[in-house]
Amino acid sequence: MKATPAASGRRRLLDHSLLVLGSGALATALAVLTLGPGVSSASSHREAPLIAGDPRADNTDVYAFTSPDKSDTVTLLANWIPFEEPNGGPNFYAFGEDLRYNIKIDNTGDGNADVTYTWRFRNLIRDTADQFLYNTGQVTTLDDPDLNFRQVYDLVETRGGKTKVLLSDVPAAPSRVGPASMPDYGALRAQAVRSLPGGGKTFAGQAEDPFFADLRVFDLLYGGDLSERGRDTLAGYNVNSVALQIPKKYLALNYTPSRNPVVGIWSTTDRKGVQVSDSRDKHGDQWKQVSRLGNPLVNEVVVPLQYKDAFNTLNPDQDRTVQPVVDKVLDPILPKLIQKVYGVPAPAAPRNDLVEIYLTGICKACGPIKADLNAHRLNRDANLRTIVPAEELRLNMAVPPAANPNRYGVLAGDLAGFPNGRRLTDDVIDISLQAVEGAAQTGQLVPALADGDKVNANEVPFGASFPYLALPHTKSVNSGPSGRATSKEKSAASLGGAGAALLAAAGWRMRRRNRA
Repeated sequence: MKATPAASGRRRLLDHSLLVLGSGALATALAVLTLGPGVSSASSHREAPLIAGDPRADNTDVYAFTSPDKSDTVTLLANWIPFEEPNGGPNFYAFGEDLRYNIKIDNTGDGNADVTYTWRFRNLIRDTADQFLYNTGQVTTLDDPDLNFRQVYDLVETRGGKTKVLLSDVPAAPSRVGPASMPDYGALRAQAVRSLPGGGKTFAGQAEDPFFADLRVFDLLYGGDLSERGRDTLAGYNVNSVALQIPKKYLALNYTPSRNPVVGIWSTTDRKGVQVSDSRDKHGDQWKQVSRLGNPLVNEVVVPLQYKDAFNTLNPDQDRTVQPVVDKVLDPILPKLIQKVYGVPAPAAPRNDLVEIYLTGICKACGPIKADLNAHRLNRDANLRTIVPAEELRLNMAVPPAANPNRYGVLAGDLAGFPNGRRLTDDVIDISLQAVEGAAQTGQLVPALADGDKVNANEVPFGASFPYLALPHTKSVNSGPSGRATSKEKSAASLGGAGAALLAAAGWRMRRRNRA
């Protein structure tokens, strides 16, 4: 069939875009096994050289989903500081005072933030001269005099170039020192959930790291023997989190989610520093973006090593201009590596299905996946001339929460899951492994890869209400050479088998629905 001018134009635009392979390939790299040695890194944990040495600025994961218990709102979560060992005192883990932590929303599709929520933190220490302890007694409230180190934050909204302080001096939940210091940490953390003017909630503090994956598969010592898969490398670690629950109207284009339900979400970290242009002209402090994350796992594998730090500084509207990465997008490397290891044929290039999933959003006019789901062009008030390919986590807020969420999300017909936003329970490793092998386009899972990394759920359950994150761990991750078995490890094999059977039965219901 001869391509129409519009289709040809879209193809030319996509051929000059960045990071299609994005989340799909990067997640695959983590699930795909022994293709090269590496350090443990998960999602965006320690993904680039500079940010690996700056953990307070290292954005690890972003989540966006319609709130399951309050469906007129969207919950946005972003995490920082990877691999927090619970017993990491005496100073434990604090947000940086010299950093801005941002969650950004693009509701027009031009790759720029239309709404930005920013957290700025400030340290409060009661006794610096005669104490070294984080707390000097049992802590039962956020203003407890025994809490020697505290953090408070201002939450600022930027909309249309104008900023507004939503809340000031809000207490953050402290690091969980342990049961002797904080005997009821659940009640303590609940005090850090605050209401927003106009509706919604905010939270900042420590949480259990919700990302789950087996990252030991990078170890070449396995020699292709994958019998030990199923250990969650992130089990036992904590992160620092910020969270918002926002009425949908405040995120949607023209405040009308019924007409304009699609938004793109990403998070950034800005660091304040002095810049000198020459020996005579010294500028004042300026904010510089040092970390960025939208879809999970983008920067680890797709972006070549020499461009990883640069990617962390880019705004999404610039993505399509980075040619060295563009060259590796439509003809990705990872499916070829999978073919080499497993004998699974690599899908033919160009991979416009991956462009659609990770760069433009899914819509019938966007690419080969014949479904309208989460592309900005689905917004009725969108200006199609200003929409550009950009790496963002896209969410259609009109899709209701699933009564029984499936860890495979959209690939299993659960349209409320990744890559339509991202829930805490979505298995982005296995989803992306299937996506990079073409499952979204063919409507068929690749049976040889159905087991993925055999880590199918978090090691502890998530909460039923905002902020949904599990409470931080208190037990040491480092338990010696013998390690320790978690409930997740014990149940991984049975969950994997059940998940594969369920997916085989479910198929690609979204595709069939749109064919009807």
